[in-house]
Amino acid sequence: AMAMNEEKIWSATVLTLFPEMFPGPLGQSLAGNALKNGIWGLETVDIRSFARDKHRSVDDAPFGGGPGMVMRADVLADAVDDVGSNTGRIIYLSPQGRRLDQALARELAEQDGVVLVCGRFEGIDQRDLDGREIEEVSIGDYVLSGGETAALVLLDAVVRLLPGVIGDAAALDEESFAHGLLEYPQYTRPQVWEGREVPEVLTSGHHEKIRAWRLARAEELTRARRPDLWERYLRATKSRG
Repeated sequence: AMAMNEEKIWSATVLTLFPEMFPGPLGQSLAGNALKNGIWGLETVDIRSFARDKHRSVDDAPFGGGPGMVMRADVLADAVDDVGSNTGRIIYLSPQGRRLDQALARELAEQDGVVLVCGRFEGIDQRDLDGREIEEVSIGDYVLSGGETAALVLLDAVVRLLPGVIGDAAALDEESFAHGLLEYPQYTRPQVWEGREVPEVLTSGHHEKIRAWRLARAEELTRARRPDLWERYLRATKSRG
């Protein structure tokens, strides 16, 4: 029998045609240790096991014509229904979705878990999205051969935010995007390498000056490389100011 006050761990359920792709890289390093230590949980569901014919087919030609195949509405819906809707938000990884960013990663980390649907072929039937209230999330403007690699990216971003995965809470706070800027450049030993010296301020031990230098570099970088983030940062700074 389960103990009454047992902590519910954050858990991901991944619906995929390739369950063996998981945990993949998430079985290593910080996420892997956290998985072994039961800080988060991962379950895969093989969509193919819900196929309805002896050929175990999960896809069919799109109505209206066009290249490629589409995942069948009935097969995928059975897989989703089997997992149940009490497991939190259901997310389909797709280029049509809301862009994954640090804010969304935080939002998901604060919930009990997530159900991720990995598509293959040309996509999934629109009626699954509508009929099962599946949200779409994109990791960027490019096409992948399937949602699995995108699901790994999303999980990596979320799992590292869970309490107990990264020992140092200050590390999370310092990070890139925590304040809406790209990260300042980093240096370590050797102090002089191939004739290049570490910026003097960083070896000065003067914490205020170091903080100011890092902020200035982060601002410069963000302005040059990510005008979109820079605009948002300026608006946020103004509203705080």
